[in-house]
Amino acid sequence: MGRKRSSPMNVLSEWVKKQSMRMKICLGAMVALLALVALKHTIHDLDHFYIGSEFTHALGIIVLIYKLTTKKTCSGLSLKTQELTALFVAARLVTIMAGGIYIILDVITLVATLWVIYMIRFKLKSTYIKELDNFPLYYLVVPCAILAILIHPNTTYHFLICRILWAFGSYLETISVLPQLRLMQNAKFHARPTYNEDASLEICLGDCNISFTYIGF
Repeated sequence: MGRKRSSPMNVLSEWVKKQSMRMKICLGAMVALLALVALKHTIHDLDHFYIGSEFTHALGIIVLIYKLTTKKTCSGLSLKTQELTALFVAARLVTIMAGGIYIILDVITLVATLWVIYMIRFKLKSTYIKELDNFPLYYLVVPCAILAILIHPNTTYHFLICRILWAFGSYLETISVLPQLRLMQNAKFHARPTYNEDASLEICLGDCNISFTYIGF
């Protein structure tokens, strides 16, 4: 009997398994980017993508509150990322460039994020690792503000300040996860144990924000 030929999918799967973790991450990022490009050019009504993004974000923050309440620790969680989240959601709400379900989801996200900030600052302050959460916020806020002034939606039915604030919130949303990544990097460098389940959830939310912001533009 002849030798059974492997299917192309099996060959590809075996090849991927042999690659290093860094290569697997790069391949995954490339596939995700190609998928986003395909979605951007094949689907014209993107409302459900935005709603899905905001719903996922709001749900993630609510789950985060539950974990903070039950675990009684915020170790490994970046307060600065939470503050950036509150800032870009507030900026988006002020502009009111979208209505209906968008406002409802943004309000839920903002209230939940403010509650997380309250938990970290007061209720769980003893478990917050402030010295590791040292990413300067002005490195993110100032460039986003300048970019929003220079590049913002060109519409005739919204005030200029609203368009600038909307752009500012969108730009800030895409990079709001950076303080969380910096905290995790610092924790690894200093060999400090952290509660990384919450941090992982934040990174997932950040990835979601980046992806859907890209689709929007």
